[in-house]
Amino acid sequence: MKVYITADHHFCHTNIIKYCNRPFSSVEEMNEQMIERWNRIVSEEDLVFHLGDFALANTTDLRMIRDRLHGTIFLILGNHDRKTKMNNAGIIVLPTDEIRCHNLVLTHRPLAAIPDKHVNVHGHIHEKQASGIRINASVDMTNFKPISIEKYFREASLLLEKDEY
Repeated sequence: MKVYITADHHFCHTNIIKYCNRPFSSVEEMNEQMIERWNRIVSEEDLVFHLGDFALANTTDLRMIRDRLHGTIFLILGNHDRKTKMNNAGIIVLPTDEIRCHNLVLTHRPLAAIPDKHVNVHGHIHEKQASGIRINASVDMTNFKPISIEKYFREASLLLEKDEY
C-alpha cells in the first residue's frame, strides 16, 4: 500500500479549463486524462488524500468518476465540495480541514500560520506557485496526477533545512 496526495481536480468543471489554462480541449478529455493519469500511478490498495475541490458534478457523474478511480479516497473538503454528495459517491470525507502527518500539514487552502517545523501541503491556488514553507499539491502543478507522500516528505525536509523560512 502506498499513500498519495493530490488536489483541485475539478472533475466535470468545464470552466476550469479556461480559468487555469489547462491543456484540454473539453471537459470530457480533461476527465479522461486525469482518470488515466491517476490510475497509472494509484493501485486499488493505495490511499489518496485529496486536498479539496474534487469535482463539480451531479451525483450520478460523480459516482461514475469515483467508481473508475483506483484506491481509497480521503477528502478534505474544498470550497467547491459538498459533504453529502461526496459521501454518497463513495469518497470518505474527513471531519477536519487539517491533517498533520510527520512534518506535513495537509489543508485545502494555504495556511497563513504554519506550525513550527512543519510544511503546509495544500491546494486551492491551482497554477500559482506556493510561497514560504508551503507546497502546492494542485494537479495544475503536478501534471494532473497524484504524487507520493514520500516525495512531499523529501520536499518538506529540504524546505525546512533552508535558513530563509
